[in-house]
Amino acid sequence: MVAVHQFLSSLAPRDAQSQHHLQIRDALRGAGYASDIFVGEAKGSLRSHARPFRSFEGAPDTWLLYGHAIGSPVAEFVTARPEPLIVDYHNVTPSGFFAAWEPHAAIRMAAGRRQLRALAARCRLGLADSAYNERELVELGARRTAVVPIMVDSENFAAVADPALLARLCADRASGIVHLLFVGRLAPNKCQHDLVATVAALRTGHGIDARLHLVGGSSSDRYARALRSYARAAGVEPFIEFVGSAPPAILSAYYEGASCFVCLSEHEGFCVPLLESWYHGLPIVAFASTAVTETLDDAGIVLTRKSPATVAAAIARVALDDAPLRSRIVSRGAARLEEFSLPRTRAKLLAEIASVVAA
Repeated sequence: MVAVHQFLSSLAPRDAQSQHHLQIRDALRGAGYASDIFVGEAKGSLRSHARPFRSFEGAPDTWLLYGHAIGSPVAEFVTARPEPLIVDYHNVTPSGFFAAWEPHAAIRMAAGRRQLRALAARCRLGLADSAYNERELVELGARRTAVVPIMVDSENFAAVADPALLARLCADRASGIVHLLFVGRLAPNKCQHDLVATVAALRTGHGIDARLHLVGGSSSDRYARALRSYARAAGVEPFIEFVGSAPPAILSAYYEGASCFVCLSEHEGFCVPLLESWYHGLPIVAFASTAVTETLDDAGIVLTRKSPATVAAAIARVALDDAPLRSRIVSRGAARLEEFSLPRTRAKLLAEIASVVAA
């Protein structure tokens, strides 16, 4: 039996990349390959799904598939192994975003960029979540590449919303409050500070009672503290909720109770929360950067500038003023979500892997 074993720096619950690699494992096993996951660190409930990467022992007819997103000793390990290699590239955040906030994290990101060059030269196949990611692989010398979007089972978005939270959000909206949502770790590249500025613009420039809910853990304690200070200085601290990492029922309530999903991130390799927004029928306003434009396509309002006044005007239009536009965006989002359906992405993945493994 041919084996395709995966190697990752980490495997963690409520992490889109981890869920993607679990889907890859199940798809590979379903297609008749032996497939296990080897990691630098496995966390929480996923510890039983992986083994330490240094415990791996090679065998005939074995391929390695490495998921790359940050500098890691696991990358050095697979690069030095003799087995043929497939790289699944999720993009590495440029270290400049973190250098002033979390120098140690910036060092790992810079290391990840260096390791990517060696991985691209070594791999038989470079998979990428987006064409944006694929371009980097090609530029660094990958000879064969393909785009396979992150594998997401939309049923994972189907948790029953927390009834008390959803009732509160819906009552607020009925009274005229506009709830804005962003889901993602507090991180400089995700630019939550621009969202804070947008709330101030909506409240002062448009007279809209806007509230912002930031769902996700933190990748930088310094940036998180600065965000709170900024909200206080801007006079909108009472209207910004730092939710933190949320269980599925709470997350569903925020999606279902929101007026608009707003993404002003300056670096994304794919952006899974866009798919979650489509699933919950939520209109999207997003800044055109990196892979966001590609993933979003025409299923949202895409802004080429993100001044607070520009973003606030777009939100006011889609959330309050233009019901037909909102309806069109939501309808297009449902169709766009189908384009990323799990059967489609699974078939694409298996076809690309078979094209090299069987060669």
